[in-house]
Amino acid sequence: MSLNLAWNNEQQDKEITDPMIAMLEQLLNLAGEAEGVADGEVALTFVNDEQIHELNRDYRGIDRPTDVLSFAMNETVDEELDIIYELDEDEEMPDVLGDIIISVPRTILQSEEYGHSFERELGFLFVHGFLHLLGYDHQDEASEAEMMGKQEAVLAQAGLTR
Repeated sequence: MSLNLAWNNEQQDKEITDPMIAMLEQLLNLAGEAEGVADGEVALTFVNDEQIHELNRDYRGIDRPTDVLSFAMNETVDEELDIIYELDEDEEMPDVLGDIIISVPRTILQSEEYGHSFERELGFLFVHGFLHLLGYDHQDEASEAEMMGKQEAVLAQAGLTR
């Protein structure tokens, strides 16, 4: 088994190239290995600021654009119904970890603000989103420091330093 990345580019202002996707797949596997996640699927969608603004408002109640959103599939709510899938005997249900949505315009802006490449910022946001899918958060200084340390370690392994 392995970690798989399914992606979609809903915005067309910046081309998302095959080498960028290969980099994200590498980061997914490095982060998965670091976290003990050996298989599953992550859905990644690239959007513009208007699209991510709408999602941020509708799902988080925050009425402004953001850089990355994560929607974990393994989170359950007390009153949530169980979904029962019927599969053929030889079919396995993929372990879908969740969705990551990245605003490409924000990625460009932040890479310029921080003085590093678009690819480095894209990788940072992707790993950040992946860690959220696994339940990490940054609500206080200790959890933020832990999450940032994990992100930077994965990015350094891939050679994406500042």
